Amino acid sequence: MLTEAQAWDVLRAVPDPEIPAISVTELGIVREVLAREGGLHVVVTPTYSGCPATEVISQSIHDALVGAGAGEVSVETRLAPAWTTDWIAEPAKEKLRAYGIAPPQGDAPAGPQPIRFVPKKLTCPRCGSTDTVRLSEFGATACKALYRCQSCREPFEYFKPI
Repeated sequence: MLTEAQAWDVLRAVPDPEIPAISVTELGIVREVLAREGGLHVVVTPTYSGCPATEVISQSIHDALVGAGAGEVSVETRLAPAWTTDWIAEPAKEKLRAYGIAPPQGDAPAGPQPIRFVPKKLTCPRCGSTDTVRLSEFGATACKALYRCQSCREPFEYFKPI
């Protein structure tokens, strides 16, 4: 049987399947870990309700905790409150940059105003230039946009603030 603190330690090593440079805890999608009789209950909020990696993430969390001796593990997907890029840990933003993905800039929009995905000056994660251009509103996943740096000419993805 694992304690909640031990479970969090295990989860810090579970990579996000779409961005393996950061863990599911650094991404902020693991919301709660609760010790229950005979095992653990984990609450996960996906980055968006249609995220194709949700089942893989739940299975990875389950397998990691069971492998560490947690006993019974249940993983609950909770959609409210909705995940926001504000939940990404600051050190994870540096890991995203090192991985070649520009981290979200600024706070996620709040309230009924329209979501603005285009920052005023987006910094290239490879060379640091702000001479960048958006190629597509969507990258490999809906939560990212595709950009190219005009200075180093390298393409990169931008994790949109949501």
